[in-house]
Amino acid sequence: MSATHQPSLFEDADDVVRSADISGIPGLQYVTDFIDRVQQDELLRDLDAQPWLTDLKRRVQHYGYKYDYKARRIDQSMRMGALPKWAIRVAEDLVQRGLMPERPDQLIVNEYQPGQGIAPHVDCVPCFTETIVSLSLGSACIMNFANKQTALVVPLLLNPGSLVILKGESRYNWTHGIASRKSDDFQGKSITRRRRVSLTFRKVILAVTGD
Repeated sequence: MSATHQPSLFEDADDVVRSADISGIPGLQYVTDFIDRVQQDELLRDLDAQPWLTDLKRRVQHYGYKYDYKARRIDQSMRMGALPKWAIRVAEDLVQRGLMPERPDQLIVNEYQPGQGIAPHVDCVPCFTETIVSLSLGSACIMNFANKQTALVVPLLLNPGSLVILKGESRYNWTHGIASRKSDDFQGKSITRRRRVSLTFRKVILAVTGD
């Protein structure tokens, strides 16, 4: 694990707490304050100007390729076009900062209202390349990482504006998920959840067929 800390614009905010030590999860990187509060608000406005899908219990948006949750698959027929300009700016920044090896071409946006979560899972291995990056907007919450072999669970507090980067063992050998609850207890502090939106950037693996 490595961590990058940039000067915070809102260290005194109630929802900002030091994250847990995640050095025991190889390949997991946590970046605090990747974007500031103003940039978060701009992204949320861009997102809320677009239609939300309600196929799942939570609202979602797909860009680049639409991912089939039920079949856990993705192919060329699911191509939706290029990422929007606001997403490309973030994607290019990820590459320029060395946080992704190549520009992602798929983005899934998840909205979590208080009480909503997502079951522990590993992002589809044959669908996406090694590096997965998720940007948190709005509210803080705890994401639990669980080792598939030992069942060890490590909680990670995702503060608004932060990035979590999965690659290597953290990508393939640990599940990640968010419990369905309205508040989180972390380091002796109760954190009330508000609306949270995550932007998960991925690079699609497409099957190559011969002539």
